[in-house]
Amino acid sequence: MTLAPIAVAFALTRITPAVRGSSAEHAIDEFAPRFHFQEQHDILIAAPPDRVFTAIKSVSADQIGLFNVLTAIRRLGRPGPESILNAPNQQPILDVAVRTGFLLLSEQPPHEVVLGTVVVAPPGTPQPSSFTGDSFKALVEPGFAKATMNFLVTDLGNGLSRVDTETRVFATDDVALQRFTVYWRIIFPGSSILRTTWLRAVKERAERAPS
Repeated sequence: MTLAPIAVAFALTRITPAVRGSSAEHAIDEFAPRFHFQEQHDILIAAPPDRVFTAIKSVSADQIGLFNVLTAIRRLGRPGPESILNAPNQQPILDVAVRTGFLLLSEQPPHEVVLGTVVVAPPGTPQPSSFTGDSFKALVEPGFAKATMNFLVTDLGNGLSRVDTETRVFATDDVALQRFTVYWRIIFPGSSILRTTWLRAVKERAERAPS
């Protein structure tokens, strides 16, 4: 058996991307105008923006297809403490995220919600929850990578909305960039599936006839 395919696959995980920027004017752009990694997904929903935004804020882990399976794989099957990767059922997943390490950076109902967290940090760095929105935005010290995620609702009229969700990751130096690059290349396929099923759960909840 040749080791060449394995060597090539490993080499690909270590190819770091160049930094990019955004010229848009959404709330996420205030906190992550520059980024090395980006993931985007969208879905059309037959519901007005206020109902869609409520669904985004309310959807729980057990309502998102494959969520528990994919997050269990991500944490290598370890139980661990409550987090977005080990979320209790029947609790809004965004609430779980905010109380376990994510910052609620911006909330503009029924338009956009933005969360952020530090995903790479030097040893001894305080927990991500110790940051504020301003300190998260201003974080440029070496050794960090910070992830910013949003859900953006656009009113298309006639009771139809589009939801875009985006994740951006910015590394403050080459060491952090290299560390996160390997991780991103490994988890990206599962992350893409998870975001797609997450949006489907939002759609199903928002389109459900009000009781």
